[in-house]
Amino acid sequence: MSLKTSQNLLIIFTRNPEPGKVKTRLAIDIGDTAAFEVYKFLLQHTVSVTKNLPVSKKVYYSEDIVDKDIWNLELYSKKLQEGKELGERMKNAFKEGFEEGYKHIVIIGSDLYDLKQEDLENAFHLLQEKEVVLGPATDGGYYLLGMNQLFPEVFQGKEWGSSSVFQETVKDLKGKDIGFLEARNDVDYYSDIKDHKDFQQFFKK
Repeated sequence: MSLKTSQNLLIIFTRNPEPGKVKTRLAIDIGDTAAFEVYKFLLQHTVSVTKNLPVSKKVYYSEDIVDKDIWNLELYSKKLQEGKELGERMKNAFKEGFEEGYKHIVIIGSDLYDLKQEDLENAFHLLQEKEVVLGPATDGGYYLLGMNQLFPEVFQGKEWGSSSVFQETVKDLKGKDIGFLEARNDVDYYSDIKDHKDFQQFFKK
């Protein structure tokens, strides 16, 4: 089953990479500079697993839109997140996508080293049959959310970053036809990466 760019949209939420403002929980253990380097490494990984995905792609920046960075303007449209907190910002991004005529919309963050292009392809294929797709994160949140229409309740009343977000979201979607992806580990704490060989370069003194 092929994916049509006119119907499928991938939204990537990203923080503008600034030392001291990204991966702050990770920085407690490895310092601001190393956490900043890890975040840039994760951004590069996100580019590598999304650039060849045959769907429309939009990067939503947290603070300012940057024209010349790792997100190639030929592959990614660039937007600014709008809203006071994460739920409102995600809801507004989905709303905009549906208003533009997209039928299947998936959102991810930019700090998931376990993510593969195949996961994203699976999400869009599931959305051909399901109303919603969720990719559970091992910390109790989710790393991916896909919808065929806007369900605003999933963006309300959440303590974002807590271990209850995934279960609360499933409750909000009671009665909906949900497809689930495999669980993945996102990178928030030193324990998430301390034993991973690809991250050892950032810990060397």
